[in-house]
Amino acid sequence: MASLFRPIRLMLLDDHDLVLQGILQLVRPEQDMEVAGFFTQSRELIDALSQPGAEVDIVILDYTLSPGEVDGLNLIRALRLRFPGIPLLVISASHSPATVSLALRCGAKGFVGKEMCSSQLLVAVRRLAGGRTYLHPKMQADLQDSGVSTDQVKRGGPAQPPGVDMLVKNVELSFREREVLRCFLAGMSVTQIALKFERSIKTISTQKQAAYKKLGVRNDNEIFKIRSQFES
Repeated sequence: MASLFRPIRLMLLDDHDLVLQGILQLVRPEQDMEVAGFFTQSRELIDALSQPGAEVDIVILDYTLSPGEVDGLNLIRALRLRFPGIPLLVISASHSPATVSLALRCGAKGFVGKEMCSSQLLVAVRRLAGGRTYLHPKMQADLQDSGVSTDQVKRGGPAQPPGVDMLVKNVELSFREREVLRCFLAGMSVTQIALKFERSIKTISTQKQAAYKKLGVRNDNEIFKIRSQFES
């Protein structure tokens, strides 16, 4: 938790320099906050956090970084395990209930949508610095309506969601999107799924991509990484 005698020290991670500069401009007038470092690559952030004497109270990180970077869930878990005393505040343009739930279950303490009023980021920082969690009321209501959990496992171990069913049962997915995703996660190709349900390959592909968009993932690699989080 941040000391009462110095500003809340932040480190920022986003692959877009424009976003980083925006946060820097937002924080600069705040007397109770300061940016200790800002980075466009996760490796740079981890190296900075690993430096002897690094005093960081909160890490603000983008959920979806550039291709080739560690994906959001694995990065959250890695930071939580390596730097357990530093709260993680996730920012993202994609924040479906499934995405927010997964981030919180993996160890994030707050989640802010990039389209929200910039003042919400300051509210979230102060909330986390005070040892609490933060979700915008609308985001919290969406989670409750979706019936997805944000509970983490007991202290001392990594957060591990309970199973693949939590992913495919998200209420935002239509029945057909859920069944396509189930079959794909079971190892079936788009062509095999099309044959199974007697639909066109184009239809199955469209339903699969619609499911990905709702879950906040971009490609097959990311969905299988999410599955590995469920089953680890």
